[in-house]
Amino acid sequence: LFYSSYIKSAKYWSIKKFNFIKSSTFKSLKISLIVYPMSIKDIITVPDETLKKISDPIEKVGINEKKLINDIFETMYHSKGIGLAAVQVGILKRILVIDVSTKDEKKNPLSFINPIIKNVSNETSVYEEGCLSIPDTFIEIERPKVCEVEYIDINGKVKNLKCDGLLSTCIQHEINHLDGKLIIDHLSKLKRDLIVKKISKSKKNPNRIIV
Repeated sequence: LFYSSYIKSAKYWSIKKFNFIKSSTFKSLKISLIVYPMSIKDIITVPDETLKKISDPIEKVGINEKKLINDIFETMYHSKGIGLAAVQVGILKRILVIDVSTKDEKKNPLSFINPIIKNVSNETSVYEEGCLSIPDTFIEIERPKVCEVEYIDINGKVKNLKCDGLLSTCIQHEINHLDGKLIIDHLSKLKRDLIVKKISKSKKNPNRIIV
């Protein structure tokens, strides 16, 4: 049992299951194809209280979780973001997806279930971060440049990944979402309230990232 890569033109993910049938005279290969239609979900924005809630861990990676991951990927790509957590589509599960590849690079979709940051570097980096749940708002945030993450992949296997630079910033940002924290929480209450009341307009800046 394995998963196909993201098929952009067909807009779905598929599972291909291979069954070998033994016979005294021949061996045949039976191939069945299961298709999970992908759907674009609505992204919730501030001041929705759901964004402040802590997401629940996943006990078992089943069909529903796999379909949710596919839907979150589809929603993220459609919204031109580089990261999205399940809570941002109103589902309180500890699932997030990331793809920090540039438009000139091959897509590199990464999904994380129950991610835990196990270690961080003393060295830091600063990015001007945006958020799909806080439109047109960008805030400079300093985070550890490198982090090590333990997580469960879409196949239910425990994995570890060392993240550096933009990937490190992105996964820390998304894990914050799973813990009910937003980029505006780095600001004073006055500034935070002003943003919630009136989403600020952003200027074009190539160093800005939207996750």
